[in-house]
Amino acid sequence: MTTPDTTALRLGFPVKVLARPGLPSNDARRWQSGPHLRTSLGYLRAIFEHLGQQSIRMYRMSSDLAPYATHPDMPQFHGQIRECAAELAELGKIARDQDLRLSFHPSQYVILNSPDPKLTARSVADLAAQAEMLDLMEMGPESVLVIHVGGTYGDRPAGVRRWAETYPTLPEPVRRRLVLENDDTRFGPADVLSIHESTGVRLIFDHQHFWCLNPERLDLRETLAKFLATWPAGVRPKVHYSSPRTEFREIRRKDRKTGKMVNDLLPPVWTGHADFVNPFEFITFLRLAGDLEFDVMFEAKAKDLALIRARRDLARFAPEIAPRFGIAELAEGDADEAIEEEPAEE
Repeated sequence: MTTPDTTALRLGFPVKVLARPGLPSNDARRWQSGPHLRTSLGYLRAIFEHLGQQSIRMYRMSSDLAPYATHPDMPQFHGQIRECAAELAELGKIARDQDLRLSFHPSQYVILNSPDPKLTARSVADLAAQAEMLDLMEMGPESVLVIHVGGTYGDRPAGVRRWAETYPTLPEPVRRRLVLENDDTRFGPADVLSIHESTGVRLIFDHQHFWCLNPERLDLRETLAKFLATWPAGVRPKVHYSSPRTEFREIRRKDRKTGKMVNDLLPPVWTGHADFVNPFEFITFLRLAGDLEFDVMFEAKAKDLALIRARRDLARFAPEIAPRFGIAELAEGDADEAIEEEPAEE
């Protein structure tokens, strides 16, 4: 394992490791089998080892790392985070030694702007559990909890207002680590910028979401700069990046005439994530960003395989940018090997 270059910008990926089969991201057993955070941390240790071998310095941990830790009807699981305090501290030291930036992205069921106070309370409990794990790991302020605004419930301005009203009521560890992301169908960049102005919450710029939902037609470079400026000095911001799927979607449905199940091919929806990152679009984005500094979390379906390929693409197609991410130039002959012949058309 090489000593990490802490000045280089990071590239990261979420949860599931694909480059090395057999690395679970969390203890996924059902409650009857007695799953535990301790088992998840054993998996996480092996993942950290893989990340170190691949010189990957940013990783999003599974939001199910501590199974059933906040389930209201299963108190037998509620103490597992404190039970694993020593193991969390040990893993945190490993992460810091690797300059590994960690984060959580709680599920879509974690909503802070719900009109239902019970749903909001359950969401706060989930966030508090994940913030506690990061605190016990002694991770710095770059390790965050990423969430979306939530639902519109038929009134978008009211949804924005409820989120802003909930924020100051959150436990301090949650407020300290919470960051807010623009989404692709409900709350665009203008919405989260307005929430930042009233609360001070840090913002995550999601590139694909920006193109899917930006009704105010905000300028990309200017908006990116505003999002990055919500982070305090000395704490590097991060952005989310993915490419949209472009292939047909195969849908299984019942034929109205025959009553039989058939496969239909439908056009793509641009909110879907592609397996890999389009290198030319990503490089265009980085060139547009210019000297702005941020880490990049890839949300590609191919996970770490997409990240490894993106590093090679940066070295080949953008050698002036690659060193900012600690990526060396392609060795002689690698560029030729990177060209994969397309099969001849019939």
